[in-house]
Amino acid sequence: MIKVSNEAKEKAIQLMTEDGFRPFEDYIRVGVKSGGCSGLEYVLKFDNVMNETDQVFEDNGIKIIIEKKSILYLAGTTLEYSGGLNGKGFVFNNPNASRTCGCGESFSL
Repeated sequence: MIKVSNEAKEKAIQLMTEDGFRPFEDYIRVGVKSGGCSGLEYVLKFDNVMNETDQVFEDNGIKIIIEKKSILYLAGTTLEYSGGLNGKGFVFNNPNASRTCGCGESFSL
């Protein structure tokens, strides 16, 4: 469902640990909400609670939960991390997006 690159995995482990989460037991919550300059905006946060409306996926040792209403928007997405001089942090490489904004934080289908 969602892939996690090696760079994203390493950064997620680091940040989750710093924030008091357990990287191999807790989750990265990923979703989509209305907003941003392209119409839909990505949401990413760490969480240790799974709700009834969530579906859990695991890739590269990282558990990701997605609320069911966001699954269609995120199918086939790869979570990546870019940390160079122009680094953006976590980046969503979404094959479903027909248009993205310059910052990469919003998209449209």
